[in-house]
Amino acid sequence: MRRRLFAVVTVAVATLAGVVPAVAQVAQPAVVSTDPVDWTPHVLDGTVHAIATVGDTVVVGGTFSAVATAEGRQYRRDYLLAFDATDGTLRPFAPQLDGPVYALAAGANGTVYAGGAFRTVNGVAQRGLARLSIANGARVGGFTAGINWGDVRALEAYGRWLYAGGTFSAVNRVPRLGLARLDAASGAVDSGFDAALTGASAEQRVRVEDFALAPGGRRLAVAGAFVQAAGAPRVQLALLDTSGPKAVAVNWYTDLFRDPCNSGYDTYLRGLDFAPDGSYLVVVTTGNDTGPDRPCDAAVRFNMAGTGAHNAAWINLTGGNTLLSVAVTGSAVYVGGHQLWLDNPHGNKNAGAGAVSRPGIGAIDPRTGKALPWNPTRSRGVGVRAFLATAHGLWVGSDTDRLGNEHHGRIGMFPLP
Repeated sequence: MRRRLFAVVTVAVATLAGVVPAVAQVAQPAVVSTDPVDWTPHVLDGTVHAIATVGDTVVVGGTFSAVATAEGRQYRRDYLLAFDATDGTLRPFAPQLDGPVYALAAGANGTVYAGGAFRTVNGVAQRGLARLSIANGARVGGFTAGINWGDVRALEAYGRWLYAGGTFSAVNRVPRLGLARLDAASGAVDSGFDAALTGASAEQRVRVEDFALAPGGRRLAVAGAFVQAAGAPRVQLALLDTSGPKAVAVNWYTDLFRDPCNSGYDTYLRGLDFAPDGSYLVVVTTGNDTGPDRPCDAAVRFNMAGTGAHNAAWINLTGGNTLLSVAVTGSAVYVGGHQLWLDNPHGNKNAGAGAVSRPGIGAIDPRTGKALPWNPTRSRGVGVRAFLATAHGLWVGSDTDRLGNEHHGRIGMFPLP
């Protein structure tokens, strides 16, 4: 569900300088167009789970095996592909992985980090984590990180560090439940940084569904199946101070997610993203539950100012359909899933009073929490798994082939007007 926001120009400059680019949410001046660009390639099967930009290259990861150019030429691409960010020209980048890619992060010197459920990379054993050259798909040999089992679902690179989250319990044989901080060059585990996530019981498997670094890299918001983080009670959502050698629970929390939406979900949080200025955070959820006071199947804004317990600034409910991904650009909060409506607190798999149709994708006013007029539509499927906002527009990755009333196989881009 990876939706991180990188400015293409910023990444290009940082990459040329040999520095791992900071996470930089793009403050877009306007809501993007409802008409996608026509030149993007078409992923022909599976699902796009992650998108990243490295210089003028877009890298896409997921569960697919084939891609076609806009002109119709087909190519084999297992789990990863790359193309030109301005005209869709397919890159020769075609590393050989034996399993899905769920997360991507731009690296220094023309490289990209990949996380997922794979066990080998270009024939070499390297489970769940890899660093690859954009030029030729080769492994960056000095990076040797690997997880013990499970998968990697979230990646963020900042300065000398790479953050990884997922369902693993160890990295490089160092115990880390669901979250680790690694040396971005070597993949070595930061021995002092341990979020110490714990589950509700010995039987509950701790996992991180998603995380987001705040601008400046000093705060990490983490969502997943846990009830404690860094020694503090934090149910499903935690804010960690990452500025020092240890993971410290910030005195900022919410009790909104203490009550279950449905007994079948050990966590119902699916994605989150900070505002470009770091002043607020938006979380999206599933839950299979409805009601105007329930944070289930919803987008929820939390303001970051102040300490202690925080209530939601607003909640926008779909009326019983899952939201999976979110991207915050200042002018809009973009949400995607298999929802049919927004502004639907009284719906129960139907349109309640005041509901607005937003099939599969929509945008919310960051201030009011109400749906914006933007309504390009998409074929719903399971839902949007990846957003990427850049200085040029909004990239969308999913599992279907209709976006903005046009054919776009699992990847498309809405440009800024």
